[in-house]
Parts: sequence; structure tokens; C-alpha cells
Amino acid sequence: MINHEIDYKIFGEEMQCVEIELDPNETVVAESGGMMFMENGIQMETIFGDGSGGQSGFMGKLFSAGKRLLTGESLFMTAFTNTSANKSRVSFASPYPGKIIPINLSQMGGRLLCQKDAFLCAAKGVSIGIEFQKKLGTGIFGGEGFIMQKLEGDGMAFVHAGGHIIERTVVPGEVLRIDTGCIVAYTSGIDFDIQFVGGLKILSSAVKESSLQ
Repeated sequence: MINHEIDYKIFGEEMQCVEIELDPNETVVAESGGMMFMENGIQMETIFGDGSGGQSGFMGKLFSAGKRLLTGESLFMTAFTNTSANKSRVSFASPYPGKIIPINLSQMGGRLLCQKDAFLCAAKGVSIGIEFQKKLGTGIFGGEGFIMQKLEGDGMAFVHAGGHIIERTVVPGEVLRIDTGCIVAYTSGIDFDIQFVGGLKILSSAVKESSLQ
């Protein structure tokens, strides 16, 4: 499915919100409870599954919703569609102090992995799925779980995280050691595993390509 093209602005410092401007018939999907306000002309609809519109039939939607349960999210998402003849805006707020990160998936190879509670909203057409860690020890000993959210498509998606965000571009073969609780999202070319150093759990990211956020 072709992703809807959306315009946006991010407001605030410690407690941010993103305001999305929708053209007529454009849609943005979000986790339930993330909406802060919306203008006249925006219609809300509860949807079953990931909101991408790519599932065929009831079983496809059921499978998509079941995957969301594994990440601790609700079975349902909310779609916000501009049903008016003019531009209209809807705003979403981050649930705790931190930053909202706009991600253009077309610039990330069409695929991004993020912590399971990081997703905020996305243009309709973006698929919000799950990704299992390839190495079970990474999830069990990493303290962050071995199931992550997987965002796929070529549209805009918005994730959030507490504290200040540093974007890091790494080169193939480079190793970057990071605390497991400090990773927000990364592209699919990154491989990582757990290393024990001095009794502390340190995440060693052996990067094949792409970038780390």
C-alpha cells in the first residue's frame, strides 16, 4: 500500500507534541490515547491490527493484531482521517518527558526496529509489526525484552524516547558499546549481542551498515 504523505511540526522541549497537517482524505494512525487535539474535519476510527491496510481478510488482520499483543500494545489502533475539503490538523503528545523523533522510512531502507513502546504515530500505509531478537540471550539478559517493534514502509513515522536523543552513524565493521536501556531505534543493517564487562551488562553493537539512533 502507498503511504500517505503528511506534513508535520514538532512543538515543545521536555514535553513534546507533533502536529500533523492532513490534506483531504489523508490518514494518520496512532496508538490509542496518544491524540492531544484535533480540528474540525478529522474523523476518528478504531481499527483492528497495525493500520497499514495491507492485511487481507479477517485472519490477516487477526494475525497483525496478535503480533501487537506480543509487544504489550492494544489490539486496536486509531485512524485519523481528514474528511473535509480543506487541510486539517491533529496533534499527538509523547507520554513522558523526552523527544519525538521524525523518521522518513524511505531514507532508512524502508525498515526500522525500535523499542516496543517507542512508536507514537505514522502515516497510513506504514506497517507496525514485531521483530524477535535473533539471539535469545540478547533479549533475556539485555533487560529490554527480546521483542521489538518493526516499522516498514516508505512514509513518515514518529517515535519517542525519554531524555536527549543522539543520532550516531556508524561504518561497516565498527563496534559501538551501548547500555541496553539507551537504544531507541536502529536500521536493519545492525547486528548486536550482549557482552559482560566487569560484571555489568553492556550491549555490543557490531554494525554491518546503516545508522544507529
